[in-house]
Amino acid sequence: MTYALSAGLQQAIYAHLRADAGLTALLGDALFDAMPTGALPPIYAVLGAEEVLDRSDASGAAARHRFSISVFTSSAGFAAAKEVGGAISDALAEPSLTLTRGRLVGIWFERATAQRLDDGGRSISMRFTAHLEDD
Repeated sequence: MTYALSAGLQQAIYAHLRADAGLTALLGDALFDAMPTGALPPIYAVLGAEEVLDRSDASGAAARHRFSISVFTSSAGFAAAKEVGGAISDALAEPSLTLTRGRLVGIWFERATAQRLDDGGRSISMRFTAHLEDD
């Protein structure tokens, strides 16, 4: 098993989403690797938690990365957040990610949860699974 591919995967996903024209049209530059300080934009997305499971076999080291991306909006409705969530999902459907180490076998959408927030806004948390093999 190796966790050494995790940082490269996160960097590649972040760069890929930042370069996606459809997502940029909806979010502008409001995609974050960490929560920003100060006033938040009315809609934004954040790369979130990750869980990594060993998938190594006799042919080499491999890992399954389950990671989340969340969309937050101050809007009282879900429409804008769902549109952004759909754009993220579309962008990750068949990505060609350049990793600093290893290779991406594939990324799959796993699930999403939409919630009303106490402050009146909305959030959508999506979980994806990526399978990586080390070189």
